[in-house]
Amino acid sequence: MQTTIGTAISFDGPGLHSGAPARLTIRPAGADHGIWFKRCDVELGDAMIPARWDMVRTSPLCTEIVNAAGVAVSTVEHVMAALAGCGVHNALVEIDGPEAPILDGSSVPFVRGILKAGLRPQGVPVRAIEILEAVEVETPSGWARLSPAKPGTGLEMSFHIDFTDAAIGRQEKRLNLANGTFVRELCDSRTFCRAADVEAMHAVGKALGGTLENAVVVDGDKVLSPGGFRREDEAVRHKMLDALGDLALAGAPILGLYEGHKAGHALTNALLRALFARPTAWRMVSCDAEMAESLPGSGVERDEIPAVA
Repeated sequence: MQTTIGTAISFDGPGLHSGAPARLTIRPAGADHGIWFKRCDVELGDAMIPARWDMVRTSPLCTEIVNAAGVAVSTVEHVMAALAGCGVHNALVEIDGPEAPILDGSSVPFVRGILKAGLRPQGVPVRAIEILEAVEVETPSGWARLSPAKPGTGLEMSFHIDFTDAAIGRQEKRLNLANGTFVRELCDSRTFCRAADVEAMHAVGKALGGTLENAVVVDGDKVLSPGGFRREDEAVRHKMLDALGDLALAGAPILGLYEGHKAGHALTNALLRALFARPTAWRMVSCDAEMAESLPGSGVERDEIPAVA
């Protein structure tokens, strides 16, 4: 069945790129509502923004959604990943600023809050997007692909990254995201960047709220953030976290295999646009009990949150 959050839960902190403080509150919503954002600081005009792939405005460093009135919210990928990974299908996300708070740079604070608030079943079947044909997009630097899932699986993800900084280097990982895998394996993985890129991001008004506490910064073979990486392959795990958040903008869980090679926010959104432009490549299905067990949020428990976070 579809679910919503049991009770409202709030999070406070600066945005990673704007540095502006914000309060984000996740509230329950009715069945078939989906995920919507509401800019509470916007007093005139349309403050509601659907968390949907066709509302995304291209940005290389984060995911930003914007409505027809030009009202936007950026860096939504971590909270979207938490909602998808915990199995929340319907929610209203209120925010009093232009960017979601970065918190510790991962999804784990959102996951803790969601699971503490609990989930409420809504008596309406979950509808999912089943991938029927392979769809791929590529750029000179990377590619992303969605293809049909193996029988009995929900969303499987394979990701590969390759950085010149030895602290990251080449990493690859493949996971079946069923039955709480996101919470156990990915939710505590933090955003990261190269020290060499920080000045360039500042020059274009990005990463103004970034610190060594809410992002992992590397310089060659050194990790500048205190404590280093939470996991040896935290970087590729965070890329998978981002991808789940961006795929959640499809509007329903995806049943298929996502593969990313040096992919980012813009490429994953381009992949969704290519998917929905080809009607023969997908179909909407109502999930039976067996199918629902293969979804990312099925059977998630609070004690599965990684202790390291």
